[in-house]
Amino acid sequence: MQGDIEVRECLEADERELFWQRLREYFRRDIFPGEEDCYHCSEKYKENIETLHERRFDPVRYLFFRRDGQDIGLALSVVYASEDGKQFILEFCVFPEFRGNGTGAACAGALLAWGRENGAKYAELNCSDDRRERFWSRFGFARNGIDAQGEPLMLLPPEEDAPVTVGLANGIEEFWALELSFFDEMGRKAPDSMGRSRMIGAMSAGRVAFITAKRLGRPVGLCSVSRCFSSLTCWDKGVLDDFYIEPAFRGRGVARLLVEKAAEYCRKQGIQSLAVTGSDADIELYRALGFKTRLGTDLAMLLPYES
Repeated sequence: MQGDIEVRECLEADERELFWQRLREYFRRDIFPGEEDCYHCSEKYKENIETLHERRFDPVRYLFFRRDGQDIGLALSVVYASEDGKQFILEFCVFPEFRGNGTGAACAGALLAWGRENGAKYAELNCSDDRRERFWSRFGFARNGIDAQGEPLMLLPPEEDAPVTVGLANGIEEFWALELSFFDEMGRKAPDSMGRSRMIGAMSAGRVAFITAKRLGRPVGLCSVSRCFSSLTCWDKGVLDDFYIEPAFRGRGVARLLVEKAAEYCRKQGIQSLAVTGSDADIELYRALGFKTRLGTDLAMLLPYES
């Protein structure tokens, strides 16, 4: 059935207006029913998307799915062909009167094929409910952390290998989504705005350094090294933390690259040891990464901040 679906881009002004009419109907009917002040139905949201649509490189595309001369659904998607080839699917909808009999799957397959034809190497989308997760998992998408706004992500991984580079992060924005994903996977509350500000301050003061691993410019892994004085050695030591790799890119040697860069950073800073705290389940992983010496068991006393 996928071969019967045509993906048609809205190029004319009247087509784009029709697209926005149908998109807003979708928001009000399926996503935000009963919400009178739906942001996605506002002019502000439209203006933001229009700006992305009009940009010179990697514009957002307004797409209709057509079958037998009828528009049966729509999608809002962008292919970052000038970067690492990611296709991001912002919105996807099959109109109610055409749902069923595999139409949704056919449209999704056609959308991914359209992405590949336009330079996509892999695909990503937000996924906040189980039904959507089940649908997209049929195409190879899997949960893959959260974005910088805290929304869950799914990724259809790239098929080909690509080099991964590691280095010190150039500011918190570079790794913030990875940091939020780390906290989410640990089951811990993410830093609030004050916590984020303190993190930036610690980076500026040289008390902590963040290291990122990038695949074709996309951050896929993270760790941090915090500096502190050890009375056991009467020298500074480093503490490895924030160790996180996107699930889709695990098992590809990224962990070792991060640890090697962290050790290199410590040597250049005159830090004579690098320590890590992990659960019992992680001990063998850290041993394999070079943490050979076991120094007892870490315990913590939590001291809530009192103003």
